[in-house]
Amino acid sequence: MEHVTGQADRPDGCLFEPPGAEPFNRKLLLLYRDPRVLTLLNRFPYANGHLLVAPVRHIGEITELNEDENLALMEMLQHCCRILQNRLRPHGFNIGLNLGRVAGAGIDDHLHFHIVPRWEGDHNYMTVAADIRTIPQHLEHTFELLLDDFQALLPTTGGANG
Repeated sequence: MEHVTGQADRPDGCLFEPPGAEPFNRKLLLLYRDPRVLTLLNRFPYANGHLLVAPVRHIGEITELNEDENLALMEMLQHCCRILQNRLRPHGFNIGLNLGRVAGAGIDDHLHFHIVPRWEGDHNYMTVAADIRTIPQHLEHTFELLLDDFQALLPTTGGANG
């Protein structure tokens, strides 16, 4: 609630640059990281399964992406949609990128995509009348549900995930 009301302390560092080098981290809701791209479960989701996909490199402009990062981001967006379709069965997705604070970017110095699963009738009176969001599944459960699929995307070395 402190985040929603703007009273929460801003964390040190960049959300899209989690410490360490491990390919996932439950505490940070990091589902996937490789040298080019990472995927996080949004801690303050608009809907169940709301993911954030970002380049590992700290850049704020889409024009700064190199060809390899651009390809990695688009491939990860495809993987995310496939995983969410298989695990959560949404009827559609909102996929967006807000560039700049005036365009709605809450974190405007590290570009990132939002992938929001959508279901028929998922906006109820709470959202419309009171600007309140309800999430039907706990974040930790959603994280566990999705983790194995994301970790299966990692390159393998000698038969074990890196």
